[in-house]
Amino acid sequence: MKKKNLVIATRKSPLALWQANWVKIELLKRHPRLTIDIVGLTTQADNRLVEPLYHIGGKGLFVKELEEALFDGRADMAVHSAKDVPMELPKGLRLAVLCKRDEARDALVSNQYASLKDLPKQAKIGTSSLRRQSQLLSLRPDLNMVPLRGNVNTRLAKLDNQEFAAIILAAAGLKRLNMAERIRRFLSMKEIIPAAGQGVLAIETRDPDTDTQAMIAPLHHEATGMCVTAERAMCRRLGGGCQVPIAAYAEKKQNQIYLHGLVANRSGTRVLRAVETGSSKHPEQIGARLAEVLLRLGAEHILHD
Repeated sequence: MKKKNLVIATRKSPLALWQANWVKIELLKRHPRLTIDIVGLTTQADNRLVEPLYHIGGKGLFVKELEEALFDGRADMAVHSAKDVPMELPKGLRLAVLCKRDEARDALVSNQYASLKDLPKQAKIGTSSLRRQSQLLSLRPDLNMVPLRGNVNTRLAKLDNQEFAAIILAAAGLKRLNMAERIRRFLSMKEIIPAAGQGVLAIETRDPDTDTQAMIAPLHHEATGMCVTAERAMCRRLGGGCQVPIAAYAEKKQNQIYLHGLVANRSGTRVLRAVETGSSKHPEQIGARLAEVLLRLGAEHILHD
């Protein structure tokens, strides 16, 4: 019997609430008699905004409280940015839906400078991500990278208060919040490879809850799911979280997946890049193969350090 009410768990940030409401709207288009409630929760990542994520535990801090709401029945699903979901899920939970990917690239946001090359030496650049930091430093080792946490509005306010010459944000978040005009430049894949799952909304459910899974299944985008599966498989094999600069981005062209991967040290003095292709029927294998290529190139030593 189909459920008549669904509860979505989400973080309370403006972007997270936008994402949960987008899922709600899309579900109501398909199930107009359904009622959907949204429960906003505060996560450890929201409470500990001073310390860099790689010091306090990484991606899991964004989702732990939402997953607890799934386990204890307060919610039927949790909506996440896929890039924030740890590569290993707790037993009993699954990523049931990966929505169609939006913009995957990172964005340069600045009130003064239009590109990376325009930034003056020792310019203060705000970012919460070791992945972004290492790739930026490989291009501009003279930049001064400063940890920047908080929601999108908080980060933009610090930029507007002239605490930074520029900040780096996921372009998808700015677009979703109707702030695309703040983007001075999209950073190309040659400049910065994004995080696995960037630009994708993920819906997590209890594994045995087949009723909820059936109702949300129309929101799953097959090509995006294949690409994100390959990206996450690469990161899973490498053991990647927020503590290590790892990047992955896949594209599906006809029946092939083209997966770009990167491992770097924090200073950006060692950057390993590789590409792996294969049948879209086997995305996990493509991700695992690319991880092995990167390990052979020397990623193991970088990860160990």
